[in-house]
Amino acid sequence: MALTNAQKKYLRGLTHQLDPVVMVADKGLTENVRAEIEQALEHHELIKIRLRAERDQRSEWIAEITRETRAELVHQIGQVACYYRRHPKKPKIALP
Repeated sequence: MALTNAQKKYLRGLTHQLDPVVMVADKGLTENVRAEIEQALEHHELIKIRLRAERDQRSEWIAEITRETRAELVHQIGQVACYYRRHPKKPKIALP
């Protein structure tokens, strides 16, 4: 599901009050980290992830997370990336 610019803008506004729920650091995208990301997306729909690495590594992780979770990257600022994936049965966030 591709988000429109208006939907991304709306979701960016919602991310301001969120704290990162997952941190990717030295060990990278381990199976445990991947499972935490999946669980967070399933439960919250909209999540923040802190990526502690150099710019090139962060870009690789962002692409990998987007591909594996089938979530939409809402935005990325520095070491924080925000993702959205609509819950298939019980959506919590109503998009404009």
